[in-house]
Amino acid sequence: MLTLDKIYHASYVLKEVIRPTDMIKATNLSDEFELYLKTENLQITGAFKARGAYYKISQLTPEEREKGVIACSAGNHAQGVALAAQKYGIKSVICMPNSAPISKVEATKSYGAEAVLVEGTYDDAHDKAVELQKETGATFIHPFDDEMVIAGQGTIGLEILDQLPDVDAVIVPIGGGGLISGVAYAIKSLNPNVKVYGVQSAGAPSMYLSMAHNNIETLPSVNTFADGIAVKTPGDLTFELCGKYVDEIITVSDDETATAILSLIEKQKLISEGAGAVSVAAALFNKLPLKGKKVCCLVSGGNIDVTILSRVIDRGLQKTGRLAEITVALTDKPGELTMVSKIISKLGANVVAVSHDRADLNTDINACYLRISLETRNHEHIQKIKDELIRKGYRIVQ
Repeated sequence: MLTLDKIYHASYVLKEVIRPTDMIKATNLSDEFELYLKTENLQITGAFKARGAYYKISQLTPEEREKGVIACSAGNHAQGVALAAQKYGIKSVICMPNSAPISKVEATKSYGAEAVLVEGTYDDAHDKAVELQKETGATFIHPFDDEMVIAGQGTIGLEILDQLPDVDAVIVPIGGGGLISGVAYAIKSLNPNVKVYGVQSAGAPSMYLSMAHNNIETLPSVNTFADGIAVKTPGDLTFELCGKYVDEIITVSDDETATAILSLIEKQKLISEGAGAVSVAAALFNKLPLKGKKVCCLVSGGNIDVTILSRVIDRGLQKTGRLAEITVALTDKPGELTMVSKIISKLGANVVAVSHDRADLNTDINACYLRISLETRNHEHIQKIKDELIRKGYRIVQ
């Protein structure tokens, strides 16, 4: 069984490889409550997962170490297992979904692990890992449904209470539930008055639905760029612990998560992956009763694939009204583009792209569509531009 002593023991063992991550006051992110960031995105391997994986592997017997370890992961657990195995001189095999970011796959290999790419999602990688474990006799290092792994993750809860003793609420990302199970158990054991909230992606709400229906549920599919928490089925142990120690679980959309990533980059100079930013998204979009409270958001990882980072930033800009697309229907004659540009320029927006389409079958023969991409200040600024174009006689199509 999970105990507070086990979490304290994990904290002692982890001192040789894990550093306590900083607690940063985020004064620029909210005016309604006092917000702090627990920066596990700056942890070794770039995520909290190294804690649980290292502690679990540290407790293996010599016989178990001889046979090696096997794991399944979307990327962060993979790196934690690979790092721990390397430090103990153990062979490691990691099954990863073939959709896992290349950066995470290569990072896993860099620690000496054998990466087996499996078609499908995390759950398909899990099934393959179980199959290989039976064939090889290696020890399976579960990413979340294991009390040793959970104890390792629970060391974050100890650090939070040490760094912010008067915290009122802690917001934690949820995939399979290992992180929040450990953090909630540690915090509630030491200070039951602290609220612990969980956040899932709306495209992968397995624990959210399981808690709502009081029964473990398996999703038919998951759809989110937050690959680190894209889990179809929560664990048996984590489901039980969440039911006992977590106050509430909510969901956030991918657009809200993208906005949180952008806010962390711009205002805190921090890089977070999607899974790590859902806690911040929950705070920014007022999903929880936090007004006047001292709040800690656990930013669980920073291993975002740079190939999608630009798309995530664009979505965040669109969500906050700082990037807009306007389509104007106008007569195809000289000077029209100049007139539209003058209106936009006068109102202080910046044109970044223009598309001039004459071929649309829905337009008149002498008409065209002008599609304009703009850098703007906010949604009110966008509406002001549209209103002025309409006042000048132009028709806004989109």
